[in-house]
Amino acid sequence: MATIEMEDLYAYRVRGCGRSAVVLWIGGRGDEPDQVYALAEDGHWQVPAFVTVRQARVYVSRRGQRLATSEADTLELVRVQHWLEDPVRRKVPPGAVLEAWNFFEDLARGLDAVHRLPQQGAVHNSAYEKLFGGESAAWTPDEQRAVLELITSGVELWNSCPVIVNPCSMIVSDGELGTPRAL
Repeated sequence: MATIEMEDLYAYRVRGCGRSAVVLWIGGRGDEPDQVYALAEDGHWQVPAFVTVRQARVYVSRRGQRLATSEADTLELVRVQHWLEDPVRRKVPPGAVLEAWNFFEDLARGLDAVHRLPQQGAVHNSAYEKLFGGESAAWTPDEQRAVLELITSGVELWNSCPVIVNPCSMIVSDGELGTPRAL
């Protein structure tokens, strides 16, 4: 059972066309991957979703912890969704696509739903490296197809994943934030 350390927990704002929310994000320690914080409810994982960073901060505080920073980074998913509507004629927003790719992997891990994203291989790795290097214009057709498939699946995961909107935050005596998705 992993314990969440205070410096590991962040608020992360996602602005999308279908769904926007502030979620809690857990930074992996060492070789552990990052993940979006999720809670078990009746055997299913759900993402606590907040309207504001302040609501997320209060939720965490009432559970005996605090966020690593007072601010939240923002994923402008709207830009990615706009690109997905016509990827042939629209320019790739490389920063937003890279952030979305990372977020979707973290979300899938938090929900124990990695099966909802395409299995990644050498083509994905090559496309990711080009994206990271700002060279998405150099994607091969196979790389572009792989990115489009992954990002489309990620958007579907985000828009359909179970959420708990502004969950109650009861004060707990042992100071535990909860158990994150087991890795």
